[in-house]
Amino acid sequence: MAGLKHWAAIAALGLTTFAHAETALLNVSYDVTRELYKDIDTAFIADYEQKTGQTLSVRQSHGASSAQALSVMQGLQADVVTMNQPNDIDLLVERGSLVPANWRTRLPNNAVPYTTTMVFLVRHGNPKNIKDWSDLARPGVQVVIANPKTSGNGRYAYLAAWGYKKQQGATDEQAQAFEKAIFKNVPVLDTGGRGATTTFTQRGIGDVLVTFENEVALMDAGAGGKDFDAVYPSVSLLAEPPVAVVDKVVDKRGTRKEAQAYLEYLWTPAAQEIIAQHHLRPRNAEVLAKHASEFKPIKTFTVEQVFGNWQKAQQTHFSDGGTFDQVIVDKN
Repeated sequence: MAGLKHWAAIAALGLTTFAHAETALLNVSYDVTRELYKDIDTAFIADYEQKTGQTLSVRQSHGASSAQALSVMQGLQADVVTMNQPNDIDLLVERGSLVPANWRTRLPNNAVPYTTTMVFLVRHGNPKNIKDWSDLARPGVQVVIANPKTSGNGRYAYLAAWGYKKQQGATDEQAQAFEKAIFKNVPVLDTGGRGATTTFTQRGIGDVLVTFENEVALMDAGAGGKDFDAVYPSVSLLAEPPVAVVDKVVDKRGTRKEAQAYLEYLWTPAAQEIIAQHHLRPRNAEVLAKHASEFKPIKTFTVEQVFGNWQKAQQTHFSDGGTFDQVIVDKN
């Protein structure tokens, strides 16, 4: 009898522990936001506990944006996705039925809490005198770009170069030839943006890295900043990284309320300040004005302006047999 009481007490303790177990969210994100979301998570957890008395934890998963989307589609239990381009969330709508088609309308700014753009990082002193997209196509210039097949970062770089050429009056054939000249200069195609940064900054490969402005600022301002310079091209592509709750997962796990609060928090002044400190351009006008001196003016165009929409850009350029496949088929 004593033994039964003992086990009953242990069982009751287990139930009590379970009842008070903290809720854990999983944010599946692209690979250059590790530092950003580490700081966002800390601030959000404290804010949420203060407001609700509930203790949360947030786990992060980072990798090439499109590869991350595929992982979620294949079963990775993401409560929220914070990707770098909308195609990766649309994939979860079309092929996984994990997110509803109206996901853009459920948060402000088409569910985009900040923007950025594509710029260059060069070796200190800019020995190859790289100033604009046209310089990436010059013979003898080694260009480091993430793989557009696996990385939203790489897609933005590819589309930025194409749009630059089109804005100069080029035909599609001329734009494709321009891309071919650039990718002939690419020694390695890393699967994600952070891998490309590592290739350039730590492995010492390449004369120029093409990546997001926040990644360039991170390297330029970091411990190794004396070794690199940021270069802003004459025009670039506006990057609008979107976020979404993964409905099928949160409804199964019972975490919808927490996941929604997590994403809504991204638009609060406190989170927008953290976003600005990580060299991303905040949506909040007051926070952006406060940090205006840190963001160089740059002329940008959108995917919609040059390519119609993301679906068309994806189909034309990055589907099997698209322009990117044609560009690299005889790269070497």
